[in-house]
Amino acid sequence: MKLLTSTCLCLACAASLALADKPERPGKPGGPGGPGGGRPNPEEIFKHLDANSDGSISLDEFKAGPRAKEHPEKAEEMFKKIDADGDGKVTLEEFKKAPRPPHHGGPGGPPPPPAEAGK
Repeated sequence: MKLLTSTCLCLACAASLALADKPERPGKPGGPGGPGGGRPNPEEIFKHLDANSDGSISLDEFKAGPRAKEHPEKAEEMFKKIDADGDGKVTLEEFKKAPRPPHHGGPGGPPPPPAEAGK
């Protein structure tokens, strides 16, 4: 009985140490994704896209970003939607007001849409 108790205690300690050593995943409160979010906040994204740090994003800077590379045929259209005043550059304020694309799955994000029945 003493051996069983000691073994259980050792396993419990090992499990708690293993969990404590795990790096925090983005999207957890306090993590890089912010409280409950599964992605960086708009300011972080804007700063990353603003390659020359002039306080605005040009069409070329936008096209170099991951979202535009994912859909190159729609990049200019997406940029024009974000550029509310049509001056050819996106400010942080315009960027923050732009609708964010859905984020499926991952920590803090909504679940993916359910699969259609009957497939």
